[in-house]
Amino acid sequence: MERKEIEEKVKEFLIDDLEIEEEKIAPDALLKEDMGIDSLDFVDIVVIVEKKFGFKIKPEEMADVKTMSQFCDYIQSKLTA
Repeated sequence: MERKEIEEKVKEFLIDDLEIEEEKIAPDALLKEDMGIDSLDFVDIVVIVEKKFGFKIKPEEMADVKTMSQFCDYIQSKLTA
């Protein structure tokens, strides 16, 4: 899957499922501070990523993921592993 496609899918579910405003979603946006993603949202993200991308997120692997770009990097790394 192309990086652009990953970014589009992530952006789509952040807007549609988590109701995050589109203007808050940027590559360098901080997931918690800028986009307002909390621990309850994260539970939803785990389920959505599993459905859309076909793998389970391991919380310990997400420990250093702080920005939208890092989140997309993480997804891309799992898809190419």
